Amino acid sequence: MQNLLSLKHRELESLVSSINEKPYRTRQIFKWIWGKSKDNIEEFSDLPKDFRIFLSQNYYIKRAEPISILTSQDGSIKFLIQLENGDKVESVFIPDADRNTVCVSSQVGCPLKCAFCATGKLGYTRNLKFYEILEQVRIVRDYVKTRITNVVFMGMGEPLLNYEEVLESARILNDSNTFSIGARKITISTAGIIPGIRKLASEPEQFKLAVSLNSAIQEKREKLMPIAKKYPLNELREALLEFYEAKKRWITFEYILIPEVNNTREDIEALTDYVNSIPSKLNLIPYNPHPYSEFRAPTEEEVEEFLKILRKNLKRVVTLRKSKGKDIKGACGQLAYFSKLNE
Repeated sequence: MQNLLSLKHRELESLVSSINEKPYRTRQIFKWIWGKSKDNIEEFSDLPKDFRIFLSQNYYIKRAEPISILTSQDGSIKFLIQLENGDKVESVFIPDADRNTVCVSSQVGCPLKCAFCATGKLGYTRNLKFYEILEQVRIVRDYVKTRITNVVFMGMGEPLLNYEEVLESARILNDSNTFSIGARKITISTAGIIPGIRKLASEPEQFKLAVSLNSAIQEKREKLMPIAKKYPLNELREALLEFYEAKKRWITFEYILIPEVNNTREDIEALTDYVNSIPSKLNLIPYNPHPYSEFRAPTEEEVEEFLKILRKNLKRVVTLRKSKGKDIKGACGQLAYFSKLNE
């Protein structure tokens, strides 16, 4: 038997067609399992009884489970989620005014080994399946009992190294029968995987693209993010300009500010030149410390000084993003800390 959750949209369509059921049955099943979170096939009341019997005899529903939940003083919530095979990932719920965002993981661990990120210290286990990504959003939605308005692929892993499963999950999140999250409210983040960026540019959906930049100096970026050796800044710029031409959508750059590492005048000049050359906006994120890194968090004065000079020179919108969930190790770059404690 197979987990019914694991059937992609086209696979479920093929199944429905193979037993001569109406095409709209696919939509009904997706609504039950993803829209209504039902686990019992017998409760799919708008399906014919014979079809329900067929499904029950050939498929089961096995959900991922939250095994630890931590709530931050700022209202964000971190979930340690155990998957069907026992692997664990982390997800974070981030409420902010009229937005309810879920930060999801796309891999168990991460192969990129970025110097500032706790997840990279775990190493890489595997890519998540599309339904394991969806389960993170479903678990959060059912726990907080409110509509999820935004999803960001900024948790554990590199989304564009798991392209097909990430895109499948994003499309289902966008489906009006499941989570009904607008395509422009779904952000796919990358460390700069150029083939994935070019592929995403060719997709019909208007998913947002975010790029983890962290230095516009090639040698420095390579030290912070070893993947930059394979995908250097000049080639990344070309891919991002192609993405903009295809989508007419601005790219979001994420810049983690690490004192004594990427906050010098030279850094600001390089960052200004690079970001000004691409239709984009910049999110400045003060580094969030964790036990697996030697870096320290910047002081408020260091952040303000960097921001002041940057805004004076940059032609783009700059936003200071104050990470939520730091007290529960749920902020940017901290995921995996809690998982490691629970092994």
